[in-house]
Amino acid sequence: EIRLSLVGSEMCIRDSIWTIICFASVLEIIRCRRTCEMSLGGIMKIGIIPVNIGVQSADQMVQMAQLVESLGYESVWTFEHVVIPIDYESKYPYNKSGNMGAAPETNFVDPLIALSAVAASTKTIRLATGVNILSQVNPIYMAKQAASLDFISNGRFMLGVGIGWLREEFEALGVPFEHRGARFDDYVAGMRKIWSGEVVEHESEFISWKNFKSYPLPIQNPFPVVMGGVKGKIFKRTAQLGNGWFAPTGDPGELKEHMTHLREECDAIGRDLSEIEITCMWPGTGGEEFLGELEAVGVGRVVIPMMG
Repeated sequence: EIRLSLVGSEMCIRDSIWTIICFASVLEIIRCRRTCEMSLGGIMKIGIIPVNIGVQSADQMVQMAQLVESLGYESVWTFEHVVIPIDYESKYPYNKSGNMGAAPETNFVDPLIALSAVAASTKTIRLATGVNILSQVNPIYMAKQAASLDFISNGRFMLGVGIGWLREEFEALGVPFEHRGARFDDYVAGMRKIWSGEVVEHESEFISWKNFKSYPLPIQNPFPVVMGGVKGKIFKRTAQLGNGWFAPTGDPGELKEHMTHLREECDAIGRDLSEIEITCMWPGTGGEEFLGELEAVGVGRVVIPMMG
């Protein structure tokens, strides 16, 4: 057993391999936290991502979450894939290789189950999916699970969702890849009705719901739905349906261009852009000047990737 005592926090880690990985991660976490505090006086929210991938036990997820909570981090985030095909023709849209960078044997703990374990072992840190693929699941189950997680965490959950890019995953689940964007929009609208507590009536191309309620309701009202991605109609979707936007980039110049498009979509429907919380990736480099650029663009939260 190795016990790390860092900035008044203790963390027991029993797996030797995990100890090496975690020790490096812990040092990086502390360094990033101090950089952010010195740069912005603690104003910028800071999270880590992902807490559910490559882990060998539940203890590893929980202990990392407990550590970052003790260091004053605001949130922990997850990634999602239900399956990883051995070979796939779909192109991952966020790096030049077109590959997601995870082997098929990588542990992808289900995000909502992982965050439930974290919720039960923490008190203040917020929990978020970054993102779950809404278009490939049953929206009633997603609405139920999201509300339940917010309920058991006492209002700490943010549901990050996306339309998905991996056709082979949709095929494995028996869900059409086509029209996933329109299906996504309809699902979000329908889930909002479930979370309202009122009798649900929703008839559309993708949903036929009549005369039911689903409790518990989320603690938070409105319940935060975070839209993820930079492709397709993401800015229109975020303006119309989102409480937040999660950008899988941390480049201030790129973000500035994206924010222009998001502002245009908000203006088109008369929505105040300030109602939408902006989250982006931050590799922990660049210091005060870099974080200041992100803040100037409108970023309210940076998320530190814990995978290379």
